[in-house]
This record gives sequence, C-alpha cells and structure tokens, in this order.
Amino acid sequence: MTRIICFDTETTGFDYARGDRVIEIGAVEILDGKITDNKFHAYINPDGKIIPPSSYNVHKLSNEFLSDKPKFAAVAPKLLEFIGDTPVVAHNGFDFDFPFINYELAQIGMSPIPREQQLDSIVIARHKVFGPKEYTLDGLAKWFGVSLTARADAHGALIDAEILAKVYLELESAAPARNIGDIIAEQREAMQKHPKIGANFPRRVFEPSAEEVAAHNEFMKTIANQ
Repeated sequence: MTRIICFDTETTGFDYARGDRVIEIGAVEILDGKITDNKFHAYINPDGKIIPPSSYNVHKLSNEFLSDKPKFAAVAPKLLEFIGDTPVVAHNGFDFDFPFINYELAQIGMSPIPREQQLDSIVIARHKVFGPKEYTLDGLAKWFGVSLTARADAHGALIDAEILAKVYLELESAAPARNIGDIIAEQREAMQKHPKIGANFPRRVFEPSAEEVAAHNEFMKTIANQ
C-alpha cells in the first residue's frame, strides 16, 4: 500500500523569521494512486500577528475570522499524527511550506517533518514534463487540464492541496522529461535524412553556356585591370 500526503499552507506573509505565521493548513491523502476522503484541515490563530492587506487579498482570511481558532501548538500534534511517516508533497515546498512549518514546529519544541519525507512538486515537474509556460501550481494544473474553478475567488490551503494532489497524480503517470539536447539532435538527424532537405538531397548541376563563360571571363579582366 502506497500512501502520499499532499499539503498546502496559507500564511500571514512570506518571512517566518520576521514573525509571519501559518494561518491555514490543508492536507489530502493519496492511497495507491487514488485521492481518498481522508483529509486534514485547520484554520490557525496567528497569535497577535496582523494579516496585511496584500496577504488577505490572496486567501481572504482576516484576523477577525481567525480570532477564535486554535493556535498552532494545538493543531501541530494532529497534523503530525495525520502525516505519520508518509512522504509529504508541497508545491514549492523546499523554499516555502516545509521551512515555514518546521520553523513553527521548532518554536513549540516539536520535531520537524524529516527531510527524507519531503517532496517538492516543482522539482518533480521539472524532471517529468517539458512544455508548461510556468511551473506554478496554476501553470501545471492548466497544462494537465486540472480545474481551478474551486479557487476562483481566493486561495485556500485545502483547495490548493486537492489541486496539488490531482497534479501530483498526473506527474506520477508522466514519462520523464526528455533532455532538450537529445530532442535537437534527433531533429537534426531527421532533417539530414530527409530526401528533400537532407544531406542526400540530389544536387542539380547547371553548366554555363559558352556565352556565359565568355561574359564571365571579360568581367574578370575588367576587375584585374582596375
């Protein structure tokens, strides 16, 4: 039995070192290649950290809405229990979600999500697909035909985790991306073998007439005499 967890976070900002906090966590279970109904979702009280308008405009989570929600210390044990020792996928996780979550865990004296459990779908995508204009979650979802209508109004951790799970399954079934150098070499070889444009293309030889040879020789004399 193969189990994978896809998860996403919403935060007050981009820098936990400056006091930004996780305010929503969503996680979705994939079991033997299928998304199950086993999910984890929690809103989190940012413990006094003010949510700036720029962040609110993304996820539409306000301090007022989160004022009666549990703090991270109450949510963390349930999250880690849900994850267990299962591999965890996050989009841009190595640069954002995993450092953010592990910092929060460290602040309350809990063990981080181990590095060997962490997977980043951006890294996977760059090795598996060649063609998307961008490797954002939106870009990959559009590339694979995964609907984004659920997040038409705002981002949400659980919504994004569900989209990520669908994208991850597409990535798992995709063949590894081919090296662009190999593709160019194959195209060049095919061109060289083409009967109309390749190296074996029959060359037509047009012999000059006696008049053309004479005219050419006269022209060369004028150049030599200059």
